[in-house]
Amino acid sequence: MRASVLFEPRTPLKVEELELEAPRESEVLVRMAASGVCHSCLHAADGSWKGVPMPIVLGDEGAGVVETVGPGVRTLAPGDHVILSWAPTCGRCHYCVIGRPNLCERRMPGRGVLPDGTTRMSLGGTPVYHYGHVATYASRTVVHESSAIAIDPAMPLDRAALIGCSVMTGIGAVINTAAVPAGASIAVFGAGGIGLNVVQGGAMVAAHPIIAVDVKAAKLAQAEALGATHAIDASKDDPVTEIRRITGRGADFTFVAVGDAAAVGQAADALAPGGTCVVIGVPATGHTVPLDVRPLVTGERVIRGSSYGSARTREDLPRMVSLYQAGKLKIDELITKRYGLEDANEAFRALAAGELGRGLIVF
Repeated sequence: MRASVLFEPRTPLKVEELELEAPRESEVLVRMAASGVCHSCLHAADGSWKGVPMPIVLGDEGAGVVETVGPGVRTLAPGDHVILSWAPTCGRCHYCVIGRPNLCERRMPGRGVLPDGTTRMSLGGTPVYHYGHVATYASRTVVHESSAIAIDPAMPLDRAALIGCSVMTGIGAVINTAAVPAGASIAVFGAGGIGLNVVQGGAMVAAHPIIAVDVKAAKLAQAEALGATHAIDASKDDPVTEIRRITGRGADFTFVAVGDAAAVGQAADALAPGGTCVVIGVPATGHTVPLDVRPLVTGERVIRGSSYGSARTREDLPRMVSLYQAGKLKIDELITKRYGLEDANEAFRALAAGELGRGLIVF
């Protein structure tokens, strides 16, 4: 397999030929078609997130075709088209049973291994770790059966790749985590790959107004094209003041789709009484958010996290495919540029510079 490998933080990724072990019990080998370029991978590469095991194959958002299956696999067969999920599920733990499989107790965030605690990749006998249980910056990858979700083969795999993280995380934060009702006001801090999908989620449930906040004019224009009714350039205007001006009393829901602690504080301040702030983006390791507790208590405001859009992947990922096929979900419009595997470093540069809605590595 060919893969783009990160050996140390703040160093360029290198394309290497890795050894890939055959799938074990309940695992499948997937030939990759495309992988999204995600901010979480950039945070690992630039050292913002500590404790990432290396060397590692990044990429937690992708789609491809099943080539082989390991013993005991019951839900997939060679030739199946799949979206990869970075959140494997066991189906038996407390959270899986109560309908919150994105919190599965068998997940091992940050450890770079499959659910059995081992990796399938190596270079000259040295283990190479997976990112988010998948590793999509590779021509092939081995994943747990529950991390490969079968979809309609008529769905273009390059578009399906983005459903694996940014689409599901953004839209799911609106429809699953927050359960935003029609007519509620929302404000989205950060109009990148996930924030644009929060905007789309708001449009799907008839939220109003839908306010996008960013510091890049091009991103705000893209948010408006996807359903935002208002755009705030935070480099010029105070977003809290502007959100209160637009809504009259603050937003019913705010979403933080950027890994910035200051944005969390602003999103909490911009809430109406009884409002909910949903935090999606994860700031750099060690960053904390100072909060004035009084308005939180007296206004009964809520701050909560959203992991993977509270996804029930076997149900929700195919549902996103159906919405795309019905013209209800825009994915083509999210893709700013396509890259080859050898261009992963340039994709990261463009992402860090704010030039991408979503970059896509195509195999």
